[in-house]
Amino acid sequence: MTGQNGYVSDLPRKALSRTAKLASLPLGAAGRATVGLGKRIGGAPAEAVFAEFQRRTADQLFAVLGELKGGAMKFGQMLSLMESAMPEEFAAPYRATLTKLQDSAPPMPASTVDTILSRELGKRWRDRFDEFNEVPAAAASIGQVHRGRLKDGREVAVKLQYPGAAEALRSDLRQLGRVGRTIGTMIPGLDVKPLVAELQERIGEELDYDREAQAQQQYADAFKDHPEFVVPRVVKHSPTVIVSEWIEGRPLSSYISDGTKQERDAIGLKYARFMFSGPKYAGLLHSDPHPGNFRVLADGRLGVVDFGLCARLPDGLPPAIGRLLRISLLGDGIAVRDGLKAEGFIKPRMEIDPEQLMNYLSPFADPAREETFQFSRAWMRAQANRTSDFRSPNASLALRLNLPPSYLLIHRVWIGGIAVLSQLEAQAPFRAVLEELLPGFTDD
Repeated sequence: MTGQNGYVSDLPRKALSRTAKLASLPLGAAGRATVGLGKRIGGAPAEAVFAEFQRRTADQLFAVLGELKGGAMKFGQMLSLMESAMPEEFAAPYRATLTKLQDSAPPMPASTVDTILSRELGKRWRDRFDEFNEVPAAAASIGQVHRGRLKDGREVAVKLQYPGAAEALRSDLRQLGRVGRTIGTMIPGLDVKPLVAELQERIGEELDYDREAQAQQQYADAFKDHPEFVVPRVVKHSPTVIVSEWIEGRPLSSYISDGTKQERDAIGLKYARFMFSGPKYAGLLHSDPHPGNFRVLADGRLGVVDFGLCARLPDGLPPAIGRLLRISLLGDGIAVRDGLKAEGFIKPRMEIDPEQLMNYLSPFADPAREETFQFSRAWMRAQANRTSDFRSPNASLALRLNLPPSYLLIHRVWIGGIAVLSQLEAQAPFRAVLEELLPGFTDD
């Protein structure tokens, strides 16, 4: 679907077309495995063949998911978030490729952009602007962003939803569910099924730009003139277009790859503080924690640019989270078990061993045990291995726990945030963040 000049004429919406492209991922992997076998017979070392196989698989993953956008692109972004949990020998070939998916995708042609803005802002929409850059500044899963300057001099970001995004999302997620097991073999250590299921649950929220604009403005009001965070104010919005203030900054993902330790530590602390500050001050939890949604401004503040998925928490985070985390640090497994049962994480008649439960929950508690904590990919992989090995007691325990709907996005942000902090290899006083911002954590 890529035409002249590298543009994508539209989302490939027909089910057969999209299904064929997604199906090409596992088929392509199988084909390259066969080629690799031939190379081994020809005398090439097994390690070299495997490395080449991984590199080419990563290239195909980026090409297919990036071109399709929609649910496929969103799925790729979620994979990029969780690569820190993969075994290093599998993660390394995918890391650069999946990081690209956080910030890039082939753009729409100018004619499509004009059609969308004429419909949403009026046929004379260009009269509102002194300048409008036809080349998108960013492109992601269901929309792309253009930079412009309004007549009043304000620099703005104009976010447009791709035509056919809703249909493409649903088609992609159905097909990804079908081929998920095979894709899982391409990236060992990652369970694809729950990722796809969660995306399917959140389609409506992701597509509603009016809802997103309301959440963004709520955050902008809460953090106006904040010394650590910048949220651009909304200028105008419709169901498929958001015009908001432009913020200039360096992508957080670039610090993951080449930031200094001092920079990564400082950014990691601000990132954690933002996630916990939202529920307290804005009544919202930013629920899409991947690095592509964050920018580091020249003055060191953390800018946030996407609010498509937010949990509404008008009363803040449930105090039970902080209370149970504090109790777990005291080592009272019985009280933790009873508390989780009261919150619906353990079904009434389910028997759970308190010691085993404490062991299972240690990754959530570890960052709060010391005044400072060092996140790392090695630590994250160790935690993932504790629950991914089907022979482990933790794996069987995971199957017996329940995730109440009200905690779904909170759980996603907690896990995703830990993954990003592990990618940053951040070291900072995270316990102090919890003491300040997590309800129930410091209660008697």
